[in-house]
Amino acid sequence: MRLRCLFVGVSTLFILSRGAAEPAASAPKRVVFLAGGPSHDYGSHEYYAGSMLLARLLRENAPGLETTVVRGWPTDASMLAEASALVIGCDNGSLITQHLAELDALMEQGKGLAVLHYALAVPKGKPGDAMLEWIGGYYETFWSVNPTWQADFKGFPEHPVTRGVRPFSIGDEWYYHMRFREGREGVTPVLTAVPPDSTRDRPDGEHSNNPTVRAGRGMAEHVAWVYQRADGGRGFGFTGIHPHWNWAHDDYRKLVLNAIAWSAGVDVPRDGVPSKTPTLEELQQNLDEPIPDNWNPEPVERMIRQFNLRVAGDN
Repeated sequence: MRLRCLFVGVSTLFILSRGAAEPAASAPKRVVFLAGGPSHDYGSHEYYAGSMLLARLLRENAPGLETTVVRGWPTDASMLAEASALVIGCDNGSLITQHLAELDALMEQGKGLAVLHYALAVPKGKPGDAMLEWIGGYYETFWSVNPTWQADFKGFPEHPVTRGVRPFSIGDEWYYHMRFREGREGVTPVLTAVPPDSTRDRPDGEHSNNPTVRAGRGMAEHVAWVYQRADGGRGFGFTGIHPHWNWAHDDYRKLVLNAIAWSAGVDVPRDGVPSKTPTLEELQQNLDEPIPDNWNPEPVERMIRQFNLRVAGDN
């Protein structure tokens, strides 16, 4: 480094640096997606394909974020140690219950955690208590229920996760009556709707109904939420994404992209994380099963067109 000295008077020396290094840019934050294996029919519970889609959209549209997708649990522990946030999608909470100690150690470091759909279902007791500590809520059998219904989201709280998200209506297997922390301390519901009373008419069972749910006719239920941990870590629970095709809905997708970015500690843009509506061909990439011989794409194409018409009509 060349130095030029400038003397003022006799005793004052200023040393000026030519070509001094600029302040180091903050290192990008990394989100690691952990995707469970196949379990349902074509286009349902597509954790890997959904993770690949969201990871790409975040890389393309959320400055300061890098993403990695892993099937199952990574063999390289450093991958998770370097992550700012994890996103878990799997059936029956398997990746959580099988790696409870590892996850607890990661959460103690203040990492973010987003848990999607059936990954929220873990046993009551130690796994459930851990979920209450990490993300503020979970799906408890014989308490929470899993009906499929059309949810009408009419408004949202003011929160970085809801930036740019407009009121919308969409069908999904929206779990509700989740088990939350006492008094929902630290929990902010971000998607809330009133389920049809018909969803409370099913017979009792570990997933279908119970007297407490039945008594809540007409009540609003929370199907997605964020959680601010005391250690600074952030959590997100999202009960939807049974049908993979719902990722074509711009507001549905934006809320989840916002939430993952927020969970990683990234500032969410004023209008939310932008992304182009994926085509059916894009949605079909990385699916667990090959296209069935008798599969008819028209209902899905029609649904995507309706999503886009609804969005166009609001502009």
